[in-house]
Amino acid sequence: MEAFKILVVDDEPDLELLLRQRFRKELKERKFEFVFAGNGQEALDKLSGDESIDLIMSDINMPVMDGLTFLLRLGDVNRPLKTVIVSAYGDMQNIRTAMNRGAYDFLMKPIDFDDFEVTIRKTRNALDEIKQGEQARHRLTAIQHELSVATRIQQSILPRVFPPFPDRKEFSIYASMTPARHVGGDFYDFFFIDDDRLGVVIGDVSGKGVPAAIFMAVSRTLIRATAMQGGAAADCLRYANSVLYRQSDPSMFVTIFYGILNTKTGQLEYSVGGHNPPYLVSAKDGARVMDVEGGMVVGILEKAQFMTETIDLRPGETIFLYTDGVTEAEDKELNPFSDERLLSVLENAKNGTVERMVGDVLADVGTHCAGAIQSDDITAMALRYEG
Repeated sequence: MEAFKILVVDDEPDLELLLRQRFRKELKERKFEFVFAGNGQEALDKLSGDESIDLIMSDINMPVMDGLTFLLRLGDVNRPLKTVIVSAYGDMQNIRTAMNRGAYDFLMKPIDFDDFEVTIRKTRNALDEIKQGEQARHRLTAIQHELSVATRIQQSILPRVFPPFPDRKEFSIYASMTPARHVGGDFYDFFFIDDDRLGVVIGDVSGKGVPAAIFMAVSRTLIRATAMQGGAAADCLRYANSVLYRQSDPSMFVTIFYGILNTKTGQLEYSVGGHNPPYLVSAKDGARVMDVEGGMVVGILEKAQFMTETIDLRPGETIFLYTDGVTEAEDKELNPFSDERLLSVLENAKNGTVERMVGDVLADVGTHCAGAIQSDDITAMALRYEG
């Protein structure tokens, strides 16, 4: 451990000899190290040239620059320091002034060296706590910076430009993801498999924060890469499940809805891996929950089974997909947003655009949760077959 370096500021020439004699054992063992200055100005010069000084023991009455002026000038030294003022017994006015100017403690002359040593140790403990706090703050700042970078990276891998395919009029799509923390475990994606088939995915990874975000990125990439091979929806989830089961932490899994829209016919082929069933919304018939078979969550059982199902969408009908962060979002009294409230919002938005549908749901969730802390990622996506 490095020696605790003490700057002694005093114009009495005998003090250095007394200190070195009294603390010769501590000096030999490198517990303490003394640096000496005869006045405040000399002390400032010492401080500017030696950033390892931790503690200052300063007299008040000195030539050139006295101790009280020195305390004022210490405000320009930008690092953790503690100052102990040494003054004659009864000089309480100057001692009080020194304490008001930032002195940490004081000692009386003639110096009691036992008291001197106790004061050093107490001040060192206080400085150690300050330094640990500074180190923790710097680490926190670094972590926050890394999380901000991670947030930007995560957002960049999710489609953010809408409409994403402005030259395609057969469908419209809109999506949004709001993480509960800097980064989240929810994801959505959409992409063309070929000229006539559009893949759409929404997923919700178990857990929160950085582990969920990493698993989310792996899951999203795996699903997209598998889907681009053009296989059936259930085959895609089956392959993703086998990979994630073998290569991920046993506590991690993901719920997924994967659908393939034939943009010519309106047929939606889909498979569900433990995810919330979507809503079918139309201007004529309103909103209802789709009947889905639904397989196991993805990544937790090696032999999980998944079904491929189909639904023929009529022009103007919309599939609304979401994660449970929507329906389970709680207000300050812990009341969930609920499936019933989601259905009501979708009924009211049935004649609007997909942007309005997603926006109305998220706005109503925000109204419901006003003042409450968001506990889960909130993701929604609307896909409309235009015909």
